[in-house]
Amino acid sequence: MSRMVSRGPLREGEAVVFVDRKEREYLKRLEKGKKFSIRGGRILLEEVVGREEGTLVQSSLNESFLVFRPTLAQLVPNLPRIAQVIYPKDLGPILIWGDIFPGATVIEAGVGPGALTICLLRAVGPEGRLISYEIREDFAQMARDNIGSYYGSAAHWTLKIEDITQHLEERDVDRILLDLPEPWQVTDKAWEALRPGGVLLSYLPTVIQVKSLVDSLREHRGFARIETMESLMRFWHLKGLSVRPEHRMVAHTGFITVARRLAEK
Repeated sequence: MSRMVSRGPLREGEAVVFVDRKEREYLKRLEKGKKFSIRGGRILLEEVVGREEGTLVQSSLNESFLVFRPTLAQLVPNLPRIAQVIYPKDLGPILIWGDIFPGATVIEAGVGPGALTICLLRAVGPEGRLISYEIREDFAQMARDNIGSYYGSAAHWTLKIEDITQHLEERDVDRILLDLPEPWQVTDKAWEALRPGGVLLSYLPTVIQVKSLVDSLREHRGFARIETMESLMRFWHLKGLSVRPEHRMVAHTGFITVARRLAEK
Protein backbone atom coordinates (compact mmCIF):
# COMPACT_ATOMS: atom_id res chain seq x y z
CA MET A 1 0.00 0.00 0.00
CA SER A 2 1.19 3.51 -0.72
CA ARG A 3 2.58 5.36 2.28
CA MET A 4 1.07 8.56 0.89
CA VAL A 5 -2.60 7.68 1.37
CA SER A 6 -2.52 6.54 5.00
CA ARG A 7 -5.16 7.76 7.42
CA GLY A 8 -5.58 7.69 11.17
CA PRO A 9 -2.78 7.95 13.73
CA LEU A 10 0.76 8.38 12.46
CA ARG A 11 2.59 5.09 12.08
CA GLU A 12 6.17 3.93 12.12
CA GLY A 13 7.75 4.03 8.64
CA GLU A 14 5.58 6.91 7.38
CA ALA A 15 6.87 10.19 6.02
CA VAL A 16 5.87 13.28 7.97
CA VAL A 17 6.54 16.97 7.64
CA PHE A 18 7.32 19.13 10.66
CA VAL A 19 6.32 22.80 10.38
CA ASP A 20 7.91 25.41 12.64
CA ARG A 21 6.45 28.75 13.78
CA LYS A 22 7.79 30.49 10.68
CA GLU A 23 6.12 27.80 8.48
CA ARG A 24 9.41 26.27 7.43
CA GLU A 25 9.05 22.58 6.58
CA TYR A 26 11.23 19.58 7.47
CA LEU A 27 10.56 16.22 5.82
CA LYS A 28 11.37 13.17 7.96
CA ARG A 29 10.64 9.42 8.14
CA LEU A 30 9.33 7.86 11.35
CA GLU A 31 12.08 5.27 11.60
CA LYS A 32 12.34 2.97 14.60
CA GLY A 33 14.98 3.82 17.15
CA LYS A 34 15.92 7.15 15.55
CA LYS A 35 15.87 10.65 16.91
CA PHE A 36 15.12 13.56 14.61
CA SER A 37 17.53 16.47 14.65
CA ILE A 38 15.66 19.68 13.84
CA ARG A 39 17.10 23.18 14.22
CA GLY A 40 19.61 22.02 16.82
CA GLY A 41 17.04 20.15 18.92
CA ARG A 42 15.82 16.54 18.90
CA ILE A 43 12.41 14.87 18.66
CA LEU A 44 11.97 11.27 19.77
CA LEU A 45 10.12 8.74 17.60
CA GLU A 46 7.78 7.73 20.41
CA GLU A 47 6.63 11.34 20.72
CA VAL A 48 5.22 11.22 17.18
CA VAL A 49 4.09 7.65 16.41
CA GLY A 50 0.46 7.11 17.40
CA ARG A 51 -0.47 10.79 17.34
CA GLU A 52 -2.99 12.36 14.98
CA GLU A 53 -1.98 14.70 12.17
CA GLY A 54 -2.03 18.33 13.20
CA THR A 55 -0.51 17.52 16.60
CA LEU A 56 1.93 19.99 18.18
CA VAL A 57 5.20 18.41 19.34
CA GLN A 58 8.21 19.96 21.02
CA SER A 59 11.91 19.42 20.48
CA SER A 60 14.49 19.06 23.24
CA LEU A 61 15.00 22.84 22.92
CA ASN A 62 11.27 23.41 23.61
CA GLU A 63 10.66 24.59 20.04
CA SER A 64 7.17 23.69 18.84
CA PHE A 65 6.41 21.98 15.52
CA LEU A 66 3.15 20.92 13.89
CA VAL A 67 3.35 17.45 12.34
CA PHE A 68 1.41 16.28 9.28
CA ARG A 69 1.61 13.66 6.57
CA PRO A 70 2.97 15.68 3.63
CA THR A 71 0.72 16.69 0.78
CA LEU A 72 2.24 16.41 -2.69
CA ALA A 73 2.87 20.16 -2.63
CA GLN A 74 4.87 19.71 0.59
CA LEU A 75 6.61 16.50 -0.39
CA VAL A 76 7.97 17.50 -3.79
CA PRO A 77 10.13 20.53 -2.82
CA ASN A 78 11.51 18.63 0.17
CA LEU A 79 12.48 15.39 -1.59
CA PRO A 80 16.16 14.39 -1.30
CA ARG A 81 17.67 15.12 -4.69
CA ILE A 82 20.79 15.47 -6.78
CA ALA A 83 18.88 16.80 -9.80
CA GLN A 84 16.43 19.66 -10.24
CA VAL A 85 12.88 18.76 -9.23
CA ILE A 86 9.74 19.70 -11.18
CA TYR A 87 7.87 22.03 -8.82
CA PRO A 88 4.23 21.57 -7.73
CA LYS A 89 3.00 24.52 -9.80
CA ASP A 90 4.06 22.62 -12.94
CA LEU A 91 3.11 19.13 -11.77
CA GLY A 92 -0.58 20.08 -11.63
CA PRO A 93 -0.75 21.36 -15.23
CA ILE A 94 1.34 18.38 -16.41
CA LEU A 95 -1.20 15.94 -14.95
CA ILE A 96 -4.17 17.90 -16.35
CA TRP A 97 -2.83 18.75 -19.82
CA GLY A 98 -1.22 15.32 -20.07
CA ASP A 99 -4.65 13.90 -19.18
CA ILE A 100 -3.22 11.26 -16.85
CA PHE A 101 -6.07 8.96 -15.82
CA PRO A 102 -6.53 5.83 -13.68
CA GLY A 103 -5.59 2.72 -15.64
CA ALA A 104 -3.47 4.58 -18.22
CA THR A 105 -0.23 3.23 -19.61
CA VAL A 106 2.28 6.07 -19.32
CA ILE A 107 5.92 6.46 -20.31
CA GLU A 108 8.14 9.11 -18.74
CA ALA A 109 11.73 9.90 -19.64
CA GLY A 110 14.08 11.69 -17.25
CA VAL A 111 13.07 10.74 -13.70
CA GLY A 112 15.35 13.04 -11.71
CA PRO A 113 14.58 12.60 -7.99
CA GLY A 114 11.20 11.01 -8.78
CA ALA A 115 8.80 13.88 -8.04
CA LEU A 116 6.83 13.51 -11.28
CA THR A 117 7.11 9.73 -10.96
CA ILE A 118 5.29 9.82 -7.62
CA CYS A 119 2.54 12.00 -9.10
CA LEU A 120 2.14 9.69 -12.08
CA LEU A 121 2.01 6.56 -9.91
CA ARG A 122 -0.80 8.11 -7.89
CA ALA A 123 -2.65 9.27 -11.00
CA VAL A 124 -2.57 6.00 -12.97
CA GLY A 125 -3.30 3.93 -9.87
CA PRO A 126 -2.49 0.24 -9.35
CA GLU A 127 -4.60 -0.69 -12.38
CA GLY A 128 -2.40 1.47 -14.61
CA ARG A 129 1.22 1.15 -15.66
CA LEU A 130 4.16 3.55 -15.55
CA ILE A 131 7.39 2.90 -17.46
CA SER A 132 10.22 5.29 -16.62
CA TYR A 133 13.39 5.76 -18.68
CA GLU A 134 16.51 7.24 -17.09
CA ILE A 135 19.96 7.29 -18.64
CA ARG A 136 21.88 7.98 -15.41
CA GLU A 137 22.19 5.28 -12.76
CA ASP A 138 22.69 7.79 -9.91
CA PHE A 139 19.45 9.59 -10.81
CA ALA A 140 17.67 6.25 -11.13
CA GLN A 141 18.88 5.15 -7.70
CA MET A 142 17.73 8.42 -6.14
CA ALA A 143 14.30 7.92 -7.70
CA ARG A 144 14.14 4.32 -6.41
CA ASP A 145 15.04 5.49 -2.92
CA ASN A 146 12.46 8.28 -2.93
CA ILE A 147 9.70 6.09 -4.33
CA GLY A 148 10.43 3.44 -1.71
CA SER A 149 10.61 5.95 1.14
CA TYR A 150 7.84 8.38 0.25
CA TYR A 151 5.43 6.43 -1.97
CA GLY A 152 5.82 2.79 -1.01
CA SER A 153 5.33 -0.43 -2.95
CA ALA A 154 4.80 0.24 -6.67
CA ALA A 155 4.27 -3.00 -8.55
CA HIS A 156 2.84 -1.01 -11.47
CA TRP A 157 6.17 0.84 -11.98
CA THR A 158 9.04 -0.23 -14.25
CA LEU A 159 12.32 1.71 -14.27
CA LYS A 160 14.64 1.24 -17.24
CA ILE A 161 18.25 2.45 -17.27
CA GLU A 162 18.23 3.16 -20.99
CA ASP A 163 18.38 6.01 -23.50
CA ILE A 164 14.80 6.50 -24.71
CA THR A 165 16.06 7.99 -27.96
CA GLN A 166 17.53 4.58 -28.77
CA HIS A 167 15.40 2.03 -26.93
CA LEU A 168 11.73 3.06 -26.87
CA GLU A 169 10.11 -0.29 -27.64
CA GLU A 170 6.62 -0.04 -26.07
CA ARG A 171 3.56 0.25 -28.30
CA ASP A 172 -0.06 1.38 -27.94
CA VAL A 173 0.71 3.53 -24.87
CA ASP A 174 -1.66 6.29 -23.77
CA ARG A 175 0.75 9.05 -22.75
CA ILE A 176 4.44 9.93 -23.12
CA LEU A 177 6.03 12.60 -20.89
CA LEU A 178 9.52 13.85 -21.69
CA ASP A 179 11.73 15.77 -19.26
CA LEU A 180 14.72 15.77 -21.59
CA PRO A 181 16.96 18.53 -23.00
CA GLU A 182 16.41 17.41 -26.64
CA PRO A 183 12.95 15.78 -26.83
CA TRP A 184 12.81 16.29 -30.60
CA GLN A 185 15.14 13.28 -30.83
CA VAL A 186 12.18 11.17 -29.67
CA THR A 187 9.55 12.52 -32.11
CA ASP A 188 9.56 9.53 -34.49
CA LYS A 189 9.74 6.90 -31.75
CA ALA A 190 7.05 8.64 -29.71
CA TRP A 191 4.64 8.53 -32.66
CA GLU A 192 5.33 4.81 -33.09
CA ALA A 193 4.83 4.13 -29.36
CA LEU A 194 1.66 6.17 -28.82
CA ARG A 195 -1.81 4.94 -29.70
CA PRO A 196 -3.89 7.15 -32.03
CA GLY A 197 -5.13 10.10 -29.98
CA GLY A 198 -2.41 9.60 -27.38
CA VAL A 199 -0.77 12.62 -25.73
CA LEU A 200 2.87 13.63 -25.99
CA LEU A 201 3.99 16.14 -23.34
CA SER A 202 7.37 17.78 -22.95
CA TYR A 203 8.77 19.93 -20.14
CA LEU A 204 11.57 22.32 -21.15
CA PRO A 205 13.31 25.29 -19.49
CA THR A 206 14.00 27.51 -22.54
CA VAL A 207 11.92 28.78 -25.43
CA ILE A 208 14.70 27.92 -27.91
CA GLN A 209 14.30 24.26 -26.96
CA VAL A 210 10.53 24.61 -27.29
CA LYS A 211 10.88 25.97 -30.84
CA SER A 212 13.09 23.05 -31.84
CA LEU A 213 10.53 20.61 -30.46
CA VAL A 214 7.52 22.27 -32.07
CA ASP A 215 9.32 22.50 -35.42
CA SER A 216 10.06 18.77 -35.17
CA LEU A 217 6.45 17.88 -34.36
CA ARG A 218 5.09 19.97 -37.24
CA GLU A 219 7.61 18.64 -39.75
CA HIS A 220 6.76 15.09 -38.70
CA ARG A 221 3.08 15.61 -39.61
CA GLY A 222 1.99 12.91 -37.19
CA PHE A 223 0.85 15.25 -34.43
CA ALA A 224 -1.87 17.88 -34.06
CA ARG A 225 -3.19 20.29 -31.41
CA ILE A 226 0.35 21.38 -30.54
CA GLU A 227 0.23 23.86 -27.64
CA THR A 228 2.85 25.46 -25.40
CA MET A 229 2.23 27.15 -22.06
CA GLU A 230 3.87 28.16 -18.80
CA SER A 231 2.48 28.53 -15.30
CA LEU A 232 3.18 31.47 -12.97
CA MET A 233 2.21 31.25 -9.30
CA ARG A 234 2.00 34.15 -6.84
CA PHE A 235 1.14 33.71 -3.18
CA TRP A 236 -0.47 36.45 -1.10
CA HIS A 237 0.40 37.84 2.31
CA LEU A 238 -2.62 38.25 4.61
CA LYS A 239 -2.06 39.46 8.16
CA GLY A 240 -4.50 41.79 9.84
CA LEU A 241 -5.09 44.75 7.53
CA SER A 242 -1.97 43.95 5.52
CA VAL A 243 -3.24 42.26 2.34
CA ARG A 244 -0.79 42.26 -0.56
CA PRO A 245 1.07 39.97 -2.93
CA GLU A 246 4.15 38.31 -1.50
CA HIS A 247 7.35 40.13 -2.43
CA ARG A 248 8.67 36.99 -4.11
CA MET A 249 6.86 34.64 -6.45
CA VAL A 250 7.44 31.37 -8.28
CA ALA A 251 7.65 32.73 -11.80
CA HIS A 252 9.09 30.94 -14.83
CA THR A 253 10.37 27.42 -14.23
CA GLY A 254 9.61 25.65 -17.49
CA PHE A 255 7.47 25.39 -20.61
CA ILE A 256 4.92 22.62 -21.10
CA THR A 257 4.27 21.53 -24.68
CA VAL A 258 1.53 19.05 -25.52
CA ALA A 259 0.50 17.38 -28.80
CA ARG A 260 -1.98 14.68 -29.89
CA ARG A 261 -0.90 11.69 -31.97
CA LEU A 262 -2.70 11.40 -35.31
CA ALA A 263 -3.90 8.07 -36.68
CA GLU A 264 -1.90 8.54 -39.88
CA LYS A 265 1.07 10.67 -40.91
